[in-house]
Amino acid sequence: MPQKVWTRRGDPKFAFASHEQSVPITHPHENIEELKNDGDSLTFNTFTADDAWELGHLLHARLAPLAVKTPALISISMANRNQVLFQCVTGPGTTPDNETWVQRKRNSVLRFGCSTWFLHCKYKGDEEAFRLKFGMSQEQAGKYAIHGGAIPIRVQGVEGIVAVVIVSGLKQYEDHGVIIDVVKENWQ
Repeated sequence: MPQKVWTRRGDPKFAFASHEQSVPITHPHENIEELKNDGDSLTFNTFTADDAWELGHLLHARLAPLAVKTPALISISMANRNQVLFQCVTGPGTTPDNETWVQRKRNSVLRFGCSTWFLHCKYKGDEEAFRLKFGMSQEQAGKYAIHGGAIPIRVQGVEGIVAVVIVSGLKQYEDHGVIIDVVKENWQ
């Protein structure tokens, strides 16, 4: 099945106040085949620094109402040079541990070429089975995370992953689901 290619709807919104009230986050597919078809990676017609800025702000706007109870860290970076294009927290209460999760999730996306939610579903959250499958030591395995919240960004006609979008701080299905929701709401 061909990959859906996402095109931004209209002009950039920089929508800080697009969601004044909390909006439920869609629970992503857990079936691997369904996830491959809808939500394992995102293919855009273009993905520039401006697109990263827009996506980051839209994620922030969507997550800001939740920040009182559950703050999150949003990070979008280039795949080939670790350059951060957008990064912010949604409110007070995040810790340096969120940065560690972001790095671990990013490492997983870049090494395995799929979302961390896909890895979580594939290995049923069994980190030991994941570690053994790839012959990693405990120390090596600690550099990767099979917890939802990191999704590869691809661009139509470009080989490989162009960027990685990550949310850390919510429940792992919400970390993943909010990214998919925001893209589906603002790109077509």
